[in-house]
Amino acid sequence: MAKDHGASIKNDEQYEELRKKGMSKEKAARIANTPDSGKKGGEAEPYEERTKDELMQQAQKIGIEGRSKMNKSELITALRNH
Repeated sequence: MAKDHGASIKNDEQYEELRKKGMSKEKAARIANTPDSGKKGGEAEPYEERTKDELMQQAQKIGIEGRSKMNKSELITALRNH
């Protein structure tokens, strides 16, 4: 049974697993709080198939700094490692 991390964490089990894997509290909470947390096999198209503008919007949404100076491959790397 996972520890209750309060109302700010929607999926306590997933949060704990992500923290054990070394993710920051912020990143683990963000993942554990997504509406489909714990589900696998998303419907999103791969980053490589998206336009640079779409990648820029996603980077802005999650707060990646310096995105305006990045090319498409740098944006993909930043999104995957954020």
